[in-house]
Amino acid sequence: MKKLKLDIIGLSYSQTQSGAYALVLGEVTGRRRLPIIIGGFEAQAIAIEIEKMTPSRPLTHDLFKSFADAYHINVQEVIIYNLVEGVFFSKLICNDGKKNIEIDARSSDAIALAVRFGCPIYTYEFILASAGIVIEGTDFVFLDNIEPAKTETPEKSGNTFSTHSDEELQKQLNEALAHEDYEKAAKIRDEITKRQAN
Repeated sequence: MKKLKLDIIGLSYSQTQSGAYALVLGEVTGRRRLPIIIGGFEAQAIAIEIEKMTPSRPLTHDLFKSFADAYHINVQEVIIYNLVEGVFFSKLICNDGKKNIEIDARSSDAIALAVRFGCPIYTYEFILASAGIVIEGTDFVFLDNIEPAKTETPEKSGNTFSTHSDEELQKQLNEALAHEDYEKAAKIRDEITKRQAN
């Protein structure tokens, strides 16, 4: 069966399931998108790696990568190979230099590892045909800072960072990273980046 390569197109808070996130994968050679609903921890793990943030302590997926590297195991590809009653099934194709090994994994975990190993993500035609969405326009690319919709103070929701000095922002960024508050860190980083661009 022919494999179709996917790229990560976007990650945002799910409007349909409380506390969940929508991970959108896009067909590299086409216009179909594959949305997968994932948990908050996995969404954070994917976003942190994509945005090249460094947590103060390793996350579970970072630990897996360090462990695999220590024993010379490489994840060569991730395949989303089945879809049953709305649940995607994935596997890691690993190699230790001597043989290939397939390991069953949740799709969210498999993709969090794929971004760490820099390996491709694939699926099959029947999955895209049954769960894919065809995008007509070109304005679909997004990678939102992940944060659940909840009642927070304006500063926590990222609305007032523009009032802080550069020094205050840097201090808050360091504190957020030290406390592993990556959602807040991403918002502060965005404000710093915006100022540097102006």
